[in-house]
Amino acid sequence: MTIYYSLTFLLLAAEMVTFCLLVSPLPFTIRKKLFRFLSESPIIAKVAYALKISFIFVGILFLDAMQRMYRVTAETEMAKTGSQGMHDVRTESNFAARKFYAQRNTYLTGFCLFLSLVLTRTFSIILDLIHTQEEYAKLKKAAGAGAKGDQTKEIEELKKKLAAGEAKDRDFATLKKQAAQQAAEFDRLATKYNEVTGAVSDKKSD
Repeated sequence: MTIYYSLTFLLLAAEMVTFCLLVSPLPFTIRKKLFRFLSESPIIAKVAYALKISFIFVGILFLDAMQRMYRVTAETEMAKTGSQGMHDVRTESNFAARKFYAQRNTYLTGFCLFLSLVLTRTFSIILDLIHTQEEYAKLKKAAGAGAKGDQTKEIEELKKKLAAGEAKDRDFATLKKQAAQQAAEFDRLATKYNEVTGAVSDKKSD
């Protein structure tokens, strides 16, 4: 395997490890910190830019590997359907090896490109999911705080109504007490008046 196909294989292995890390069942806090680091780190941004350039070269290798695979397949079919055929074992083994290498390189580069698309889409979906969960937590917290605020407001209103009721009760009790005092004073004055007027009547009759 040439050096560029070896690097493509290492890139494919790194993509597989990254995909397993992304879909692993991590706690929400750890996953949020991890994805925040991956999406906001300038170092990761530079690495992602370099990977985009490398995927362009992988795409070129993929097209070249497909072209070689079709060419080797056509040569193999022509050799099989020729006038003499492939009676030589070495020739047949050579064509089979060339076809195998061409197919291997095609699958290697193709899977590397396909997995890069899968990783990009998976990362964006999980990042959107994390943002949605954060927004849901904020809305839930705000709704709880709003409900708590409404309950506090209702309690304050009930306290005000209770205080007003108690004030009215105190005013009513004071008014009742004053009325009782006035009634007692009126009875006392009426009794005294009756006594005085009764005494005057007795003197006149004498």
